[in-house]
Amino acid sequence: MPTPTLDYVPCPDAAGGHRMAYWQWGDAAAGRVVVCVHGLSRQGRDFDVLAQALVDRSPDPIRVVCPDVVGRGRSDWLKDPRGYVQPTYVGDMVVLLEALHRQAPIADLSWFGSSMGGLIGLGLAGSPKLSLPSPVRRLVLNDVGPVIQWQALQRIGGYLGQTGRFETVGEAAHAMWTVSAGFGAHTAEQWLALSTPMVRPLDGGGWTLHYDPAIAVPFREVTEQSALQGAAGLWALYDAVKARTLLVRGARSDLLTHDTALAMTQRGPHARLVEIEGVGHAPTFVVPGQVDLATAFLLEP
Repeated sequence: MPTPTLDYVPCPDAAGGHRMAYWQWGDAAAGRVVVCVHGLSRQGRDFDVLAQALVDRSPDPIRVVCPDVVGRGRSDWLKDPRGYVQPTYVGDMVVLLEALHRQAPIADLSWFGSSMGGLIGLGLAGSPKLSLPSPVRRLVLNDVGPVIQWQALQRIGGYLGQTGRFETVGEAAHAMWTVSAGFGAHTAEQWLALSTPMVRPLDGGGWTLHYDPAIAVPFREVTEQSALQGAAGLWALYDAVKARTLLVRGARSDLLTHDTALAMTQRGPHARLVEIEGVGHAPTFVVPGQVDLATAFLLEP
């Protein structure tokens, strides 16, 4: 599989700024742009298979951009961990879109967001006062919605921030599988490909997970009550979305209930709902059927 190009965009913060890394596939001058944003403890190389499929199948030149959200992958770590919150992430994506637009004007913008990446997409597509170079025309929300189940947040909090030390990449991949069974069935080759960008080498040997353990600091401050209060704001964002919207839910998801997903088909952008059997939180979009689903939607005229 071809390797994407790696670039960086400088983003402001109260401590003097940080760099956000992003991976780019396809034609850097293309006006058609798809941005794919990962989940809470993941990184942009999660989308290698989907990005290559979009490039291969698009009838027109296309750019697929997959950022490493700050604190993850090749991006900088924040000096103040209290910055690992939604407003920072949305602001960084606005800066990224402006940089991409300067590189080549964006004429058609789509957004694919897995879990946290979907919430960032809601922040962009559901905030009409934001100055974007192009409106989001197609929005894929991968196993996330305005109501996030408290039990799922507790489960994620049980491992978030524990980046560990591993002798080999294979050992790290096995450890990640123990907390990622909800991703559904994968071949050994598929899982190793997903896992290899998830680690970084340690000085003195061995490997650790790629992200800043401090991303867990603001996450641990979330309470069941604050999560419920946040849902009202997320519904307001969702109801303001004008983009054509595809909602994908793992049929076994503990984060997005079927009832919430159904409500999302009946209000706001009236999302088209597809539930994937045998998968929980969240589909990875590396297996053929999932890739076909996403590319067909994102490549619609």
